[in-house]
Amino acid sequence: MKRLGNIAAQTAMAAILAFALLPWLWMLLSSLRPDADLTANPVRLMPTGLTLANHIELLRRTSFAENLRDSLIVATGAVTLGLALALPAAYAFSRYRFPGRGALRITFLVVNMFPVVLLILPLFLLMRRLGLIDTYFALIGGHATFTLPFAIWLLTSYVDSIPASLDEAAAIDGATLPQIVIHVILPLALPGVVAVATYLFIASWNEYLFALMLGGRDVRTVTVALQLFIGENAIQWGLLMAAGSLVALPATMLFLLAQRRLAGGLTGGAVKG
Repeated sequence: MKRLGNIAAQTAMAAILAFALLPWLWMLLSSLRPDADLTANPVRLMPTGLTLANHIELLRRTSFAENLRDSLIVATGAVTLGLALALPAAYAFSRYRFPGRGALRITFLVVNMFPVVLLILPLFLLMRRLGLIDTYFALIGGHATFTLPFAIWLLTSYVDSIPASLDEAAAIDGATLPQIVIHVILPLALPGVVAVATYLFIASWNEYLFALMLGGRDVRTVTVALQLFIGENAIQWGLLMAAGSLVALPATMLFLLAQRRLAGGLTGGAVKG
């Protein structure tokens, strides 16, 4: 009976993995197929050949390389800004008891309940008044508005699991508050920091609405650039699949490299040690 349960669990897991991976594998395979295969009717399941022509044409004939650069700058900036704000805020929420502390934490959760589209109009008006439309600062700041609440909440739970006695011992040895946060809390909270950094990067890399409204000709991320391959009367399937495979690659590699620390960071703050 136990063996049947294991087989059923493994079968269900394999079905979930297939459901998640098959579209990605089909996109990757399609990016390596010639145009004749992509436009064939009926659809050919097996490719007649594999080629890098779509990727070469994508990087040579279009501005997609610049779009990749813009996305990398914005995502890296969002991670840097998010961690610079989330870690001190999480330490303050964890270690200090001040008026409005509980209300602020609840507010962070409430903000995540509303659709991101509600933030677009006020942010657009603010960035336009500041003259920041179509700049990296606008997109980095815009992404921080919807990623910071969850980042602070997650890091607060993780810092809660670190004994406050370590802070007191460092303070007795003469460490200042910034030194305690950087040299004591940060190394111990590293799995949580990696989890938050991964979340911030992927959320910023995949974001479309803010990039569309706050970007433009000078700053255009890959999520916005992908729609350029979809015309009114035709779709450039080869370029679209090649671009999609390149867009998915950084987030996939980051997740695979950080998966062990990511799992620890998401669960490590659940129990206070």
